[in-house]
Amino acid sequence: MNKKKIINDPVYGFINIPSEIVFDLISHPYFQRLRYIKQLGMTHLVYPGALHTRFHHALGAMHLMSLALEILKSKGQEISKEEEEAASIAILLHDIGHGPFSHALEHTLVNGIHHEAISMLIMEKLNVEFEGRLTMAINIFKGDYPKKFLPQLVSGQLDLDRMDYLNRDSFFTGVSEGVISFDRIIKMFNVLDGELVIEEKGIYSIENFLIARRLMYWQVYLHKTVVAGEYLLVKILERAKELASRGDTLFATPALQHFLKNDVNKADFFQDDSHLQAFFKLDDQDIVASVKVWREHADPILSKLCDMFISRNLYKVEISSDAPDPKRVQELQAKTAALLQLNEQEVNYFVFTDQIENRAYNAGSGNINILFKNNTIIDIAKASDLSNLKSLDKTVTKHILCYPRMI
Repeated sequence: MNKKKIINDPVYGFINIPSEIVFDLISHPYFQRLRYIKQLGMTHLVYPGALHTRFHHALGAMHLMSLALEILKSKGQEISKEEEEAASIAILLHDIGHGPFSHALEHTLVNGIHHEAISMLIMEKLNVEFEGRLTMAINIFKGDYPKKFLPQLVSGQLDLDRMDYLNRDSFFTGVSEGVISFDRIIKMFNVLDGELVIEEKGIYSIENFLIARRLMYWQVYLHKTVVAGEYLLVKILERAKELASRGDTLFATPALQHFLKNDVNKADFFQDDSHLQAFFKLDDQDIVASVKVWREHADPILSKLCDMFISRNLYKVEISSDAPDPKRVQELQAKTAALLQLNEQEVNYFVFTDQIENRAYNAGSGNINILFKNNTIIDIAKASDLSNLKSLDKTVTKHILCYPRMI
C-alpha cells in the first residue's frame, strides 16, 4: 500500500506525510478521534467559522516541523532521519490526549487531569503497539533529549504548536490580528549551543508573534461570549454528575456514562485502564447529543442550563480588573433564586465569580533568545525596542461575574 499520501490543507496547501509510521499513526483510531473534537471548543458561538478540529491542527503542526527541520539542516545542524521522524511524531501526537471541550472536561469529568499527561499515556500505549518505535519521539515530547532544540520545537515559548494554532485559528475565525509570519520566523530559526535561537533579522516577526498571541487570547480564546459558553458547559456537566451520583438515570453514551457515574481522579485514571478506554470513545458528539436530550430532563436546573446552551441564551458575563462587589453578587443570587425557585447551593449554577488569566510570554520558562551577529544572545523582552513587549511577560488577571440574562 502506498503510504506517501498528500493532504490538502486550507492554511498551508499540500502537506506531505513523511513516512510509513506517521501514516500508520494518523490512521490509528486514537488519532482519528481528533476529527470529532473541535480545536476551539465553544468559539464557534462567536466566530461561526471556528469549526476546525484538533486533527487539522496536529497535521499543520507536523507540517511546520518538517519546514523547521529542513531550515536547520540547511544551516549545518546534524539531524538524522530517525530524529526527523521522531520530532514529526512528537508534534503530531502532542494533543492526542485532548478530550471534547477540553477545558470544560478537565474541570468536571476527569478531575484535574491535564491533556498533556493523557497524551503521554497514550503515546506510551502506542509505543508498545508499535514495538518501541516511538521511544525517541516520547523523549523529545518529555523534553528529555540531548539536542534541546528538538523538544523546544515541540513545546516552548516559540514552539510549532503555538505557531500553527495562532495561524490556523486566525484563519478560521477571520481575526486578522492573529496572523503571524510563520514562514519568516521558521526561516530565522538557528541553533546555538544546542538551543533554539532566532536570528537578529527575525526580531520584528517575533514581536508580532507575541503581540498576536496576546490579542488572540483577549479577542478569541477569552472572548466573554466564549467564556460564557464554556462555563455553561462546565455547570451542565457538574449538575449531570451530581444527579448521577445521587442515583438518577441520565441519557448518555456509554463513554460519557462512565465518567458521570465514576469520580475519576488522577491516580485512578493512570492505574485503571477502563478509564482510558472510555476516554478514547469520547468526542464532541457524546456531549452535544446528551445536552440536547437533557434539555427535557425532569430536573429543572439541568433542563434550564441545557436549554440556555442549545438556545445560545448564555450567561451575561462581566469582565473587570477588580473583583466584583460581594453585595452585588448576593443581590444577583437573591433575584435569581427567587425567579427560578432555587436554594442557596443551587443558585451557584447560575450566578458565580471566577478569574481568567492571560500571559503572552514567560521570560523565565524557555526564553525566546535573539542571536546577534557577534554570536551573543539576548532575551526578546530585552532585545526588543517595543516598550509594550516587556508588559507581555506579566500575567494579567481579570475577574469575571456570570449571571442569567433575564436578571
